[in-house]
Amino acid sequence: MLRKLGVKSSTMYAAGFASIGLSVASWLTSKSIEHAGVDRADRWGIFVGQWAPTFFALGVALRIEETQGTEIPRSKHDIREELIEAGYAEGRAPSRAGV
Repeated sequence: MLRKLGVKSSTMYAAGFASIGLSVASWLTSKSIEHAGVDRADRWGIFVGQWAPTFFALGVALRIEETQGTEIPRSKHDIREELIEAGYAEGRAPSRAGV
């Protein structure tokens, strides 16, 4: 679905790295601006930091779609013709004589 919307794997990887930076920024901001203590800053940093693995996983899934989705499905007849041309007719391997 993301691929149909035009989202690319590189976009997801960039979002993952941005999430890591945003996690550190939110931790520092929460620690210095809010006077709720380090515990609350840690929770903000962890909350935003948990987005990164999701973005990276989506990036990997999209990369697989990008690389494998471009293959043209072949019929059994096409595969059989390729095997015959390569010398694998009726389950016999091609001769390696003189090689």
